[in-house]
Amino acid sequence: MRLSKAAGLLTTGATALALTASAGLADIRFWTTEEQPDRLAKQQEMAEAFEEASGIAVEVIPVSETDLGTRTTAAYAAGDLPDVIYHTLQYALPWYEAGILDGDAATEVIEELGEDTYAPGALAMAATEDGWASVPVDGWTQMIVYRKDLFEEAGLEPPTTYENVLTAIEALHNPPEMFGFVAATKVDENFMSQVLEHVFLANGATPVGPDGFTGFDEAATTEVLEFYKAIAEASPPGELYWDQSRTLYFAGQAAMIIWSPFILDELAGLRDSAPPTINDDPTSSELASKTGIVTNFAGPSNPDGAAWGDIRYFGITADADTDEAMEFIKYSMGDGYTATLSIAPEGKFPVRNGTADNPTEFIDAWATLPMGVDRKAPMGDLYAAEMIDEIVGGLDVAQRWGVEDGQLALASKIINSGAINRVVRQYIDGEIDAATAVATMNDELSSIQ
Repeated sequence: MRLSKAAGLLTTGATALALTASAGLADIRFWTTEEQPDRLAKQQEMAEAFEEASGIAVEVIPVSETDLGTRTTAAYAAGDLPDVIYHTLQYALPWYEAGILDGDAATEVIEELGEDTYAPGALAMAATEDGWASVPVDGWTQMIVYRKDLFEEAGLEPPTTYENVLTAIEALHNPPEMFGFVAATKVDENFMSQVLEHVFLANGATPVGPDGFTGFDEAATTEVLEFYKAIAEASPPGELYWDQSRTLYFAGQAAMIIWSPFILDELAGLRDSAPPTINDDPTSSELASKTGIVTNFAGPSNPDGAAWGDIRYFGITADADTDEAMEFIKYSMGDGYTATLSIAPEGKFPVRNGTADNPTEFIDAWATLPMGVDRKAPMGDLYAAEMIDEIVGGLDVAQRWGVEDGQLALASKIINSGAINRVVRQYIDGEIDAATAVATMNDELSSIQ
């Protein structure tokens, strides 16, 4: 077992004196981006439960997600990092490489909890040469949300592949009563970037490799462009993003959309600000009962497919009281894991499925957690077991551009440039052909460092 700062001090003083001082030495600071009042309250309750069980006091400190990067960099420079940081995927490897995160400590936690109890995709995204940069906490995968009832009536296969989606559009597209799809086409919306990365990943098309920028492969990317144009042509005209896709699906006018799992409670009539309008009862779960989801999606050049995932992590910092930080994380991912997921169960899928003794313990518990805003109901009461399995299973194969190649930072800059959105929109509007679109993207993106 490694020695933390506190543990190191214990070895140098008299036992009685050390025991007297240990409570003060063991206190740790925890930065969290879950800063909404109700979520903070739950995290404070968890900290108090952990203190009661361990004697280690935790100060829960909210930090805005938009400020997290700059605050962490400043705290590192000042030698005043907190002990544990709840952070997004984008920071895991860069912070590890910069010396902000203690990967050895994170790796020890994962190994003690059991590597095989974690979703492989969540671990892979934070993998280093010697282990992992941070400990996966929760995540979600983007989904193709579809009218399962209409698919079954028409004898259609679920939309797990480009081919199945196009077949379903041919059978179900009947505007304005029913649009086959609602594709993201508003180029200045991050939603379009997320949807496009999902569709590109599905066909194995990526702009980066181990040595940096590679450019998009023309053959695979042409397949992506042709597919995206087809789903855009099965969509309503205009500048479309998450708002229109949800509105049309909720009204029963869309056969398929791509959305995050944060739609799941709304689908079931649990949120007054976004009610289903498929019938006259805004609290009805009818639409939820008619809905299916797909997380792992495949194109013709990548039959194994991919799921677009967003994972959150606990990072143990270089300034941490290491043993105490590790104990806090092991509690939060063990005895306290159901409470961790309960902070927002509709968007916090378990990345640790269970324990060695009960391999599905946390998935089973998560399905019983109440979700929703204005009304509450457990996921398991609203959606079938096979759908819950699909939701959680997406994290096993979750991917993002650049993660496997150690080029996540470059891939993020490429996405944030907006060039891919703009060029794809030019292609689907018929302004350029596929070969020109691929060449233009590769030319513009090659200058990003």
